[in-house]
Amino acid sequence: MAFSVNTNVGAFVALQSLSKTNSQLGTVQNRINTGLKVSGAKDDGAVFAIAQNLRADLGGLSAVKNSLSRASSALDIGIAAAESISDLLIDLKSKAVAASDTGLDSASFSALASDFAAIVSQIGQVISGAEFNGTNLVKTAPDGVSAIANDDGTQTIAVTGTDLSVGSSQLSFAATIADATAAAAAVTQIETALGNVNTVLVNFGSGLSKIEAQQSFVGKLSDTIEIGIGNLVDADLARESANLQALQVRQQLGLQALSIANQAPSAVLALFR
Repeated sequence: MAFSVNTNVGAFVALQSLSKTNSQLGTVQNRINTGLKVSGAKDDGAVFAIAQNLRADLGGLSAVKNSLSRASSALDIGIAAAESISDLLIDLKSKAVAASDTGLDSASFSALASDFAAIVSQIGQVISGAEFNGTNLVKTAPDGVSAIANDDGTQTIAVTGTDLSVGSSQLSFAATIADATAAAAAVTQIETALGNVNTVLVNFGSGLSKIEAQQSFVGKLSDTIEIGIGNLVDADLARESANLQALQVRQQLGLQALSIANQAPSAVLALFR
C-alpha cells in the first residue's frame, strides 16, 4: 500500500464500517424504544401497509364493541323492566281474583281496589325508569335497539321495543276496578296481558343472546387481529438486546480502528528523518 498524506484509505474504510455500525445501532435502539421492528414505512413498506389495514379493522371492531355494549345494556334494562311488569301482573291477577268475590264487604273490596290501582301505578313507574342512554324499550311509542355487527357497518342486529303501558294493546285492561264484575273481567284481560309480556321477554331475550354472541365473536376476532399485527411488527426484544450488546462492542472497535487509521499518515514522517 502506498504511503500518502492526502488520501487515508484505511481511515475511509474504518469510517464506512463505523457508519454502518452506527446505523445498525440506531435501528436496534429504535426497536427497543418502540418495541416495534416495523414502526414506519421506511422499515418495511409492505408489512407496514398490511399492519395499517389491520389496525383499521381493529378500530372498526372497537366501534362495534361499543355499539354492541350500548345495545346490550339497553336490552338488559328492557328485560328487567318486562320481568318486573310480569311479576306485577301476577300480583294484579291475585288482587282481581280476590276482588271478583261477590261476597266481599265494601271495605274489603275498597282495599283490594286500592291495592290494584297502586300496582298499576307501579307499572307506570317501572316503565318511566326503564331508560338507558335515552333508550326506553317499553314506554309508549317505544324506542328500538340497533347495534353495528361488523367492522364496516354493513350488518346490524336490531330489536324492536314494545309499549307495555297499562291500556296499550299489550296490557289492555282498566287501571281501576269499580266492582266485582269489573274485577272478574280484569282477570281474563290480565292473563292475556301476562302472555303478551312473556312474548316480549322472549323477543328481548333472543335479541340479547344474539348481541352477546356477537360480542364474544368480535372480542375473539379483535384479539386474533391484534396478535396478527404483533407477529408482523413487534420486535423480539431478547434478540434486539443481544444485537445491542454486539453492536456496541463493534462500535467501540470501529472507533479504535478509525483512531489507528488516522495515525497512519504520521508514519510518513519517519521517511524524512
